[in-house]
Amino acid sequence: MKSSLYSMKEMRREWPVHLMLIPGVIVTLIYSYGPMFGLVMAFQKFEPILGFFKSKFVGWDNFTYVFNLPDFYQVLWNTLVIAILKIVFGLIIPLILALLLNELRLKWFMKTVQTSIFLPFFLSWTVLGGVIFELFSLQGSVNAILETFGIEPIMFMGNGPWFVSILVGSEVWKGMGYNMIIFLAAITGINQNLYEAAEVDGAGKWKQMCNITLPGMAPIIILLATLSIGGILNAGFDQILILYNPTVYKYADVIDTFVYRLGLFDMQFSPAAAMGLFKSAISLLLVSVSYYMAYRFSNYRIF
Repeated sequence: MKSSLYSMKEMRREWPVHLMLIPGVIVTLIYSYGPMFGLVMAFQKFEPILGFFKSKFVGWDNFTYVFNLPDFYQVLWNTLVIAILKIVFGLIIPLILALLLNELRLKWFMKTVQTSIFLPFFLSWTVLGGVIFELFSLQGSVNAILETFGIEPIMFMGNGPWFVSILVGSEVWKGMGYNMIIFLAAITGINQNLYEAAEVDGAGKWKQMCNITLPGMAPIIILLATLSIGGILNAGFDQILILYNPTVYKYADVIDTFVYRLGLFDMQFSPAAAMGLFKSAISLLLVSVSYYMAYRFSNYRIF
Protein backbone atom coordinates (compact mmCIF):
# COMPACT_ATOMS: atom_id res chain seq x y z
CA MET A 1 0.00 0.00 0.00
CA LYS A 2 2.78 2.37 0.98
CA SER A 3 4.72 1.61 -2.21
CA SER A 4 1.66 2.34 -4.38
CA LEU A 5 1.06 5.64 -2.57
CA TYR A 6 4.73 6.51 -3.03
CA SER A 7 4.47 5.75 -6.74
CA MET A 8 1.40 7.97 -7.09
CA LYS A 9 3.20 10.83 -5.33
CA GLU A 10 6.18 10.37 -7.64
CA MET A 11 3.92 10.37 -10.70
CA ARG A 12 2.19 13.59 -9.61
CA ARG A 13 5.54 15.25 -9.04
CA GLU A 14 7.13 14.04 -12.28
CA TRP A 15 4.22 14.33 -14.75
CA PRO A 16 5.63 17.52 -16.36
CA VAL A 17 8.81 15.60 -17.14
CA HIS A 18 6.82 12.80 -18.75
CA LEU A 19 4.89 15.34 -20.81
CA MET A 20 8.19 16.74 -22.09
CA LEU A 21 9.02 13.27 -23.44
CA ILE A 22 5.92 13.09 -25.63
CA PRO A 23 7.29 15.10 -28.62
CA GLY A 24 10.46 12.98 -28.65
CA VAL A 25 8.44 9.77 -28.46
CA ILE A 26 6.18 10.90 -31.32
CA VAL A 27 9.14 11.84 -33.54
CA THR A 28 10.82 8.49 -32.76
CA LEU A 29 7.65 6.56 -33.62
CA ILE A 30 7.20 8.42 -36.91
CA TYR A 31 10.78 8.49 -38.17
CA SER A 32 12.34 5.40 -36.54
CA TYR A 33 9.55 2.84 -36.17
CA GLY A 34 7.20 3.98 -38.95
CA PRO A 35 9.67 3.30 -41.80
CA MET A 36 10.22 -0.23 -40.47
CA PHE A 37 7.03 -1.21 -42.30
CA GLY A 38 9.10 -0.89 -45.48
CA LEU A 39 11.08 -3.98 -44.45
CA VAL A 40 8.30 -6.00 -46.03
CA MET A 41 10.06 -5.24 -49.34
CA ALA A 42 12.81 -7.66 -48.34
CA PHE A 43 10.31 -10.50 -48.72
CA GLN A 44 8.61 -9.25 -51.87
CA LYS A 45 9.36 -8.70 -55.52
CA PHE A 46 8.58 -5.07 -54.93
CA GLU A 47 7.24 -2.98 -57.78
CA PRO A 48 6.59 0.73 -57.01
CA ILE A 49 3.52 0.80 -59.23
CA LEU A 50 1.90 -2.01 -57.20
CA GLY A 51 2.99 -0.85 -53.75
CA PHE A 52 3.50 -2.90 -50.61
CA PHE A 53 0.12 -4.61 -50.62
CA LYS A 54 0.02 -5.87 -54.21
CA SER A 55 3.66 -6.75 -54.84
CA LYS A 56 4.37 -10.48 -55.11
CA PHE A 57 5.58 -12.25 -51.95
CA VAL A 58 8.77 -14.25 -52.64
CA GLY A 59 9.89 -15.26 -49.14
CA TRP A 60 13.66 -15.64 -48.75
CA ASP A 61 14.47 -15.37 -52.45
CA ASN A 62 15.91 -11.85 -52.12
CA PHE A 63 18.28 -12.99 -49.37
CA THR A 64 19.44 -15.92 -51.50
CA TYR A 65 20.01 -13.58 -54.41
CA VAL A 66 22.01 -11.10 -52.29
CA PHE A 67 24.17 -13.79 -50.68
CA ASN A 68 25.03 -15.17 -54.12
CA LEU A 69 26.10 -11.83 -55.57
CA PRO A 70 29.79 -11.96 -56.57
CA ASP A 71 30.62 -8.81 -54.60
CA PHE A 72 28.72 -9.66 -51.40
CA TYR A 73 31.54 -11.28 -49.41
CA GLN A 74 34.07 -8.70 -50.56
CA VAL A 75 31.72 -5.92 -49.41
CA LEU A 76 31.16 -7.67 -46.07
CA TRP A 77 34.93 -8.08 -45.60
CA ASN A 78 35.56 -4.42 -46.45
CA THR A 79 32.92 -3.34 -43.95
CA LEU A 80 34.42 -5.40 -41.13
CA VAL A 81 38.01 -4.35 -41.83
CA ILE A 82 37.27 -0.63 -42.11
CA ALA A 83 34.91 -0.61 -39.11
CA ILE A 84 37.29 -2.56 -36.84
CA LEU A 85 40.21 -0.29 -37.74
CA LYS A 86 38.08 2.77 -37.00
CA ILE A 87 36.90 1.34 -33.68
CA VAL A 88 40.37 0.32 -32.48
CA PHE A 89 42.15 3.54 -33.43
CA GLY A 90 39.10 5.60 -32.51
CA LEU A 91 39.41 4.36 -28.91
CA ILE A 92 43.17 4.07 -28.48
CA ILE A 93 44.21 7.48 -29.85
CA PRO A 94 41.65 9.53 -27.83
CA LEU A 95 42.60 7.54 -24.73
CA ILE A 96 46.28 8.37 -25.20
CA LEU A 97 45.45 12.04 -25.84
CA ALA A 98 43.28 12.20 -22.71
CA LEU A 99 46.07 10.69 -20.58
CA LEU A 100 48.61 13.14 -22.00
CA LEU A 101 46.35 16.18 -21.60
CA ASN A 102 45.59 15.19 -18.04
CA GLU A 103 49.26 15.64 -17.19
CA LEU A 104 49.39 19.24 -18.42
CA ARG A 105 49.57 21.79 -15.63
CA LEU A 106 48.97 24.95 -17.71
CA LYS A 107 45.17 25.02 -17.79
CA TRP A 108 44.94 27.61 -20.57
CA PHE A 109 47.21 25.52 -22.79
CA MET A 110 45.24 22.38 -21.98
CA LYS A 111 41.95 24.09 -22.91
CA THR A 112 43.44 25.43 -26.15
CA VAL A 113 44.70 22.01 -27.25
CA GLN A 114 41.45 20.38 -26.18
CA THR A 115 39.35 22.85 -28.21
CA SER A 116 41.60 22.51 -31.27
CA ILE A 117 41.28 18.73 -31.25
CA PHE A 118 37.51 18.88 -30.71
CA LEU A 119 36.73 21.37 -33.52
CA PRO A 120 36.80 18.88 -36.48
CA PHE A 121 33.96 16.96 -34.83
CA PHE A 122 31.55 19.76 -35.77
CA LEU A 123 32.49 19.76 -39.46
CA SER A 124 30.42 17.73 -41.93
CA TRP A 125 31.97 15.21 -44.29
CA THR A 126 30.88 17.41 -47.17
CA VAL A 127 33.34 20.05 -45.99
CA LEU A 128 36.04 17.62 -44.89
CA GLY A 129 35.71 15.66 -48.14
CA GLY A 130 36.72 18.75 -50.11
CA VAL A 131 39.67 19.33 -47.78
CA ILE A 132 40.84 15.72 -48.12
CA PHE A 133 40.58 15.85 -51.92
CA GLU A 134 42.68 19.02 -51.98
CA LEU A 135 45.31 17.49 -49.69
CA PHE A 136 45.65 14.06 -51.30
CA SER A 137 44.97 14.65 -55.00
CA LEU A 138 47.79 14.24 -57.50
CA GLN A 139 48.36 17.99 -57.46
CA GLY A 140 47.57 18.31 -53.76
CA SER A 141 49.68 19.55 -50.88
CA VAL A 142 50.83 16.10 -49.76
CA ASN A 143 52.19 15.17 -53.18
CA ALA A 144 53.79 18.62 -53.49
CA ILE A 145 55.69 17.95 -50.27
CA LEU A 146 56.69 14.48 -51.47
CA GLU A 147 58.03 15.92 -54.71
CA THR A 148 60.36 18.24 -52.77
CA PHE A 149 61.99 15.08 -51.37
CA GLY A 150 62.26 13.50 -54.81
CA ILE A 151 59.34 11.07 -54.31
CA GLU A 152 57.01 10.39 -57.23
CA PRO A 153 53.39 11.59 -56.75
CA ILE A 154 51.06 8.95 -55.32
CA MET A 155 47.44 8.55 -56.40
CA PHE A 156 46.12 8.34 -52.83
CA MET A 157 42.44 8.55 -53.79
CA GLY A 158 42.75 5.86 -56.46
CA ASN A 159 44.95 3.37 -54.63
CA GLY A 160 42.98 0.91 -52.48
CA PRO A 161 45.28 0.47 -49.44
CA TRP A 162 46.14 4.17 -49.34
CA PHE A 163 42.47 5.08 -49.65
CA VAL A 164 41.51 2.83 -46.71
CA SER A 165 44.28 4.43 -44.64
CA ILE A 166 42.89 7.87 -45.46
CA LEU A 167 39.37 6.72 -44.51
CA VAL A 168 40.49 5.43 -41.13
CA GLY A 169 42.85 8.31 -40.41
CA SER A 170 40.35 11.04 -41.30
CA GLU A 171 37.57 9.34 -39.30
CA VAL A 172 39.80 9.07 -36.23
CA TRP A 173 40.97 12.67 -36.65
CA LYS A 174 37.38 13.94 -36.94
CA GLY A 175 35.95 12.02 -34.01
CA MET A 176 38.84 11.73 -31.56
CA GLY A 177 37.96 15.00 -29.83
CA TYR A 178 34.56 13.66 -28.75
CA ASN A 179 35.90 10.47 -27.18
CA MET A 180 38.79 12.41 -25.66
CA ILE A 181 36.33 14.68 -23.81
CA ILE A 182 34.52 11.61 -22.46
CA PHE A 183 37.80 10.08 -21.27
CA LEU A 184 38.86 13.35 -19.62
CA ALA A 185 35.52 13.49 -17.82
CA ALA A 186 36.11 9.94 -16.59
CA ILE A 187 39.56 10.92 -15.30
CA THR A 188 38.17 13.89 -13.35
CA GLY A 189 35.74 11.52 -11.63
CA ILE A 190 38.56 9.47 -10.10
CA ASN A 191 39.18 10.10 -6.38
CA GLN A 192 42.21 12.41 -6.15
CA ASN A 193 43.10 11.00 -2.72
CA LEU A 194 44.24 7.84 -4.49
CA TYR A 195 46.92 9.80 -6.35
CA GLU A 196 48.09 11.46 -3.14
CA ALA A 197 48.35 8.08 -1.42
CA ALA A 198 50.25 6.67 -4.41
CA GLU A 199 52.74 9.55 -4.30
CA VAL A 200 53.32 8.93 -0.60
CA ASP A 201 54.05 5.28 -1.41
CA GLY A 202 56.57 6.40 -4.03
CA ALA A 203 54.57 5.56 -7.17
CA GLY A 204 55.57 7.54 -10.24
CA LYS A 205 53.30 8.85 -12.99
CA TRP A 206 53.50 5.61 -14.97
CA LYS A 207 52.45 3.44 -12.03
CA GLN A 208 49.70 5.90 -11.12
CA MET A 209 48.35 5.69 -14.65
CA CYS A 210 48.48 1.88 -14.74
CA ASN A 211 47.09 1.27 -11.25
CA ILE A 212 44.71 4.20 -10.69
CA THR A 213 43.81 6.11 -13.87
CA LEU A 214 43.16 3.23 -16.27
CA PRO A 215 41.24 1.06 -13.74
CA GLY A 216 39.18 4.12 -12.81
CA MET A 217 38.39 4.72 -16.47
CA ALA A 218 37.56 1.07 -17.15
CA PRO A 219 33.72 1.45 -17.00
CA ILE A 220 33.75 4.28 -19.58
CA ILE A 221 36.22 2.42 -21.82
CA ILE A 222 33.98 -0.66 -21.67
CA LEU A 223 30.92 1.45 -22.42
CA LEU A 224 32.43 3.07 -25.52
CA ALA A 225 33.87 -0.23 -26.73
CA THR A 226 30.51 -1.96 -26.24
CA LEU A 227 28.61 0.71 -28.14
CA SER A 228 31.24 0.61 -30.89
CA ILE A 229 30.92 -3.16 -31.30
CA GLY A 230 27.20 -2.74 -31.83
CA GLY A 231 27.91 -0.48 -34.80
CA ILE A 232 30.69 -2.58 -36.28
CA LEU A 233 28.81 -2.90 -39.58
CA ASN A 234 28.53 0.90 -39.84
CA ALA A 235 31.79 1.72 -41.55
CA GLY A 236 30.82 5.31 -42.33
CA PHE A 237 28.35 5.68 -45.21
CA ASP A 238 28.51 9.47 -45.68
CA GLN A 239 32.31 9.60 -45.49
CA ILE A 240 32.87 6.77 -47.98
CA LEU A 241 30.13 7.92 -50.35
CA ILE A 242 31.73 11.37 -50.64
CA LEU A 243 35.32 10.16 -50.97
CA TYR A 244 35.30 6.90 -52.92
CA ASN A 245 35.22 6.22 -56.65
CA PRO A 246 34.94 3.09 -58.88
CA THR A 247 38.71 2.50 -58.83
CA VAL A 248 38.62 1.69 -55.08
CA TYR A 249 35.31 -0.22 -54.90
CA LYS A 250 37.25 -3.44 -54.30
CA TYR A 251 38.74 -2.02 -51.08
CA ALA A 252 36.24 0.59 -49.89
CA ASP A 253 32.76 -0.54 -50.94
CA VAL A 254 30.86 -1.30 -47.71
CA ILE A 255 27.36 -2.63 -47.01
CA ASP A 256 25.72 0.81 -46.84
CA THR A 257 27.23 2.08 -50.10
CA PHE A 258 26.50 -1.25 -51.80
CA VAL A 259 22.84 -1.06 -50.71
CA TYR A 260 22.74 2.55 -51.92
CA ARG A 261 23.96 1.63 -55.39
CA LEU A 262 21.92 -1.58 -55.55
CA GLY A 263 18.68 0.16 -54.60
CA LEU A 264 18.92 3.59 -56.21
CA PHE A 265 21.21 3.04 -59.20
CA ASP A 266 20.23 -0.51 -60.19
CA MET A 267 16.60 -0.07 -59.02
CA GLN A 268 16.69 -3.44 -57.22
CA PHE A 269 14.64 -2.30 -54.25
CA SER A 270 13.86 -5.69 -52.73
CA PRO A 271 17.44 -7.08 -52.73
CA ALA A 272 18.65 -3.76 -51.27
CA ALA A 273 16.03 -4.00 -48.51
CA ALA A 274 17.05 -7.61 -47.85
CA MET A 275 20.70 -6.64 -47.49
CA GLY A 276 19.80 -3.75 -45.20
CA LEU A 277 17.70 -6.06 -43.04
CA PHE A 278 20.56 -8.56 -42.89
CA LYS A 279 22.88 -5.81 -41.66
CA SER A 280 20.36 -4.65 -39.03
CA ALA A 281 19.85 -8.19 -37.73
CA ILE A 282 23.60 -8.76 -37.35
CA SER A 283 24.00 -5.36 -35.65
CA LEU A 284 21.25 -6.21 -33.17
CA LEU A 285 22.94 -9.52 -32.41
CA LEU A 286 26.30 -7.78 -31.86
CA VAL A 287 24.74 -5.18 -29.56
CA SER A 288 23.11 -7.92 -27.47
CA VAL A 289 26.30 -10.00 -27.26
CA SER A 290 28.51 -7.02 -26.42
CA TYR A 291 26.06 -5.85 -23.74
CA TYR A 292 26.03 -9.31 -22.18
CA MET A 293 29.84 -9.51 -22.24
CA ALA A 294 30.15 -6.10 -20.56
CA TYR A 295 27.80 -7.25 -17.80
CA ARG A 296 29.24 -10.77 -17.53
CA PHE A 297 32.94 -9.91 -17.33
CA SER A 298 32.93 -6.36 -15.89
CA ASN A 299 29.60 -6.32 -14.01
CA TYR A 300 28.79 -3.12 -15.87
CA ARG A 301 25.27 -2.23 -16.95
CA ILE A 302 24.60 0.27 -19.71
CA PHE A 303 20.89 0.46 -18.93
